[in-house]
Amino acid sequence: MKRSIAFVLIPSLLTIVGSFLSSCSVNSDGPISDSYYGIDGNIDCPGSGGDKYDEIVENAFIKTADENVSTFSVDADGASYANMRRYLVGGMLPDKNSVRTEEFLNYFTFDYPDPADGKTVAINSETGVCPWNSEHYLLRLGIKGKSVPESEIPQANFVFLIDVSGSMDSDDKLPLLKNSLMTLVDYLRPTDCISIVTYAGGVEKLLESTPVSEASTIKKAIKKLSAYGSTSGGAGMKMAYDEAKANFKKGGNNRVIMGTDGDFNVGVTDTDELKEMVQDYAKEGIYLTCCGFGRGNLNDSMMETVSNWGNGTYEYIDSEGEMTKVFVNERSKFYSVANDSKCQVTFDKDMVEAYRLIGYENRKLENDDFENDDKDAGEIGAGQTITALYEIIPGKAFEAGKSVAKFDFRYKESIGSQSIALSNDVMAQSSDQLSENLSFAAGVAAYAMLLRNSEYKGKASFDMATELVKAGQGKDPHGYRKQLLELIAKAKILNVNQTNK
Repeated sequence: MKRSIAFVLIPSLLTIVGSFLSSCSVNSDGPISDSYYGIDGNIDCPGSGGDKYDEIVENAFIKTADENVSTFSVDADGASYANMRRYLVGGMLPDKNSVRTEEFLNYFTFDYPDPADGKTVAINSETGVCPWNSEHYLLRLGIKGKSVPESEIPQANFVFLIDVSGSMDSDDKLPLLKNSLMTLVDYLRPTDCISIVTYAGGVEKLLESTPVSEASTIKKAIKKLSAYGSTSGGAGMKMAYDEAKANFKKGGNNRVIMGTDGDFNVGVTDTDELKEMVQDYAKEGIYLTCCGFGRGNLNDSMMETVSNWGNGTYEYIDSEGEMTKVFVNERSKFYSVANDSKCQVTFDKDMVEAYRLIGYENRKLENDDFENDDKDAGEIGAGQTITALYEIIPGKAFEAGKSVAKFDFRYKESIGSQSIALSNDVMAQSSDQLSENLSFAAGVAAYAMLLRNSEYKGKASFDMATELVKAGQGKDPHGYRKQLLELIAKAKILNVNQTNK
């Protein structure tokens, strides 16, 4: 029987305040207030300077006369948003290279229609006036993966790959990771199976594949975990994938779920080597979810890259509230309904003078890759929504009610199958009023550009982002959109304080 839970908080930044606040019960879906984390929000977040991020060079405007086709892979990650929250709660603005706008957008579920006609994906689009530059327009692309009842999701063959190295020895790392995995066990079905592989200086298969009907055995193994030694992550990944392959369920949900701070320092440590390894297993139908924990030596760049190439997603777990989101409220995303998902937008050269893809910098593809079924791209989980924004400069022939672009989308229902093509004409809107979906997406994008101090932010401000998000609140069953408003307010204060120093 699945249980209702009111989580006891283990805040991700517990070591900052030097006290264990497990007596503070909170509703994990509630707003993110200072008391939620047990800190005052005006103190330093020690150790963040050791985190590793790839440099992000923002997409520039491209003239349609030079190139009117834009192609990119979807990105279903949410790590960058949760990591931003960790910075703000610690009293710091995030490193600008930790801010990936697409992950801010895709942290949230948008109100998109489910697919029909037997398809597993539906697409939609719209345009509206750009809030931070009234002479420009925004173009929103929406994608929705089919919602699948839990009873229809194939049986799971999950391998928990757990980092138990010395760097995981803090309250925001291994203890939070253990709680996350035990919570997931509570929500899996009795016939789903779990293996556990651990790695530190060496690797160990801690638990053979075990059905969740024996949950007490699985939890007993998780509770035994303790942190020690160096980090032989590459060898751990190899053993976990081999375990997943040995217990492979044909037509099932085969996935490695990795929990780590990403600090690989023994054995295979090169990102390119790790990428090649996970790519080979991905072709065999084994997916990967990377869950990052902690601060100070968070190897964000490695985990994002490896998850991209491993048919997977990357999440950052900063609190039990985020644990609830990833492992309970949105656990259906662990089941992929669309593989190698690609977007291509062909702009009308007369209607659009220039365009800029907001975010997705490391997901861009060559235009020829779009119809190449051998080219790897992103996955979409059951019930998951994907959102992308373009800022466009209208051409001389721009006119409301006419098509500004064609949105083409390709995906595979299963790995190795032939891709399915979808298409949608993007129409120029006749109203200046933004829809709820576009208003919310614009507010999220404006906020991300402000955190990055983007050269493209125009007249964007924290107040503008707040008003756009408020106008797009829509359905918010778990309070995540309300939480965003609190984070924007906190970022505004921190930005003012930093400016006045």
